[in-house]
Amino acid sequence: MTGLTVPAREAWHEQGPHLGQLIRSFRDLDALDPRQPVVTLFSGGLDSTYLLHRLRESGFDEVHALSVDLGGEERDEGGRAAAEALGAIAHVVDAREAFATEFVAPAIAAHAVYLDAHPVSSTLSRPLIARIALRLAGELGARAILHTANRSQNSLRRLNGAIGLLGWFGYYGSPYDLCPIDRERKITELAAAGLDHLSGRTVSGDANLWCREFESGVLDDPEDHAVPEHLYRWSAPGGRRSTAADEIIEIGFEGGVPAVLSGRRLPLHDIIGELNTRVGAHGLGRYSGLEHLEGGQKVLEVREMPAAWLLLRTSRHLEHATLTAETVREKMHVEQIWVREALEGRWYGELRSAAQAFIDACISRVTGSVRWHLTDGRAQTIAIVAHCPRYVRDREAWETEAVRAEQSMYTGAVRASRRASA
Repeated sequence: MTGLTVPAREAWHEQGPHLGQLIRSFRDLDALDPRQPVVTLFSGGLDSTYLLHRLRESGFDEVHALSVDLGGEERDEGGRAAAEALGAIAHVVDAREAFATEFVAPAIAAHAVYLDAHPVSSTLSRPLIARIALRLAGELGARAILHTANRSQNSLRRLNGAIGLLGWFGYYGSPYDLCPIDRERKITELAAAGLDHLSGRTVSGDANLWCREFESGVLDDPEDHAVPEHLYRWSAPGGRRSTAADEIIEIGFEGGVPAVLSGRRLPLHDIIGELNTRVGAHGLGRYSGLEHLEGGQKVLEVREMPAAWLLLRTSRHLEHATLTAETVREKMHVEQIWVREALEGRWYGELRSAAQAFIDACISRVTGSVRWHLTDGRAQTIAIVAHCPRYVRDREAWETEAVRAEQSMYTGAVRASRRASA
């Protein structure tokens, strides 16, 4: 509930999270006072640019276009120029460190993989973006926070859910929810306004340091979705290093969090950034799969996540090395509760927080390292080292000692029984 006063927090607890009024169509924008500031989430894509165009056409005096840098390495200066050309005030917030430490690190601990298909991504970024939007809106005295997710995008309920659970009292939502506008109309109207730089885009994309994700457009049909190779960056053959044929990488975890990369202590966002290119150079970390919408329908999404690919495997190896089998089994159950709550837009809800508390208690023991041998398209462990291990390093010696201990206990019990009966 960042940015709320004490009375506002108390009111939130009494009345529940959804205190604001949802914007679900372009007609709903008529409820807003065009003289008051409006905050819009701005990616530089077609939908967010078109929303700025509509707000200008509707006579809004002060529109603030918020872009949040999450380390996706995407620099769209054309998008920022377009926002300013449409009369918006551009804001760019660097949130890479917060994203890594407050959202990706818990996701690694929770082994946040959607139904064994792919690691979650926008699930992690949307609550942070919502939090930053609320903070900016509070600073500006804005009464409305707008985004551009549509009904075929899971970001709709994640952004709305996060904004609602953070206790926002104003208007919020996406006018595309109940008012879809076809691509050609948006392109035509923007071109008439002097903006034609978006006409060549064939997919919808989202990028952060954890994932590059693509959907829609040429990827609409799950039954026919050959992915254009140019969409990939970290794992693109043309971008792979010539030395990537054979490589050793060692990853060290401390209390369930990646902390050391090949002997160098680094911040988490730097570890992820380096692994994206090093692991991706071996052609690892591509995912494609179906994810459900709020009504149960499924849509195709394609991801590039090399660092996530290796870090999640490393984390699981160290969990098996340090935790009991029963603890791992129960943790795996709670993980999917965590994923469900985060994915459904309830990152700031009590159930995800409770699941996180259990997961954090489990991973407090997960300290150690895994050494990997990476070659083209393959990764093999060559060393798993735990600080407090449960594994056996010499089976014969362990068996001998275990038998000796059991025999000693048996002999002691027999002697005690004889003394008691004497």
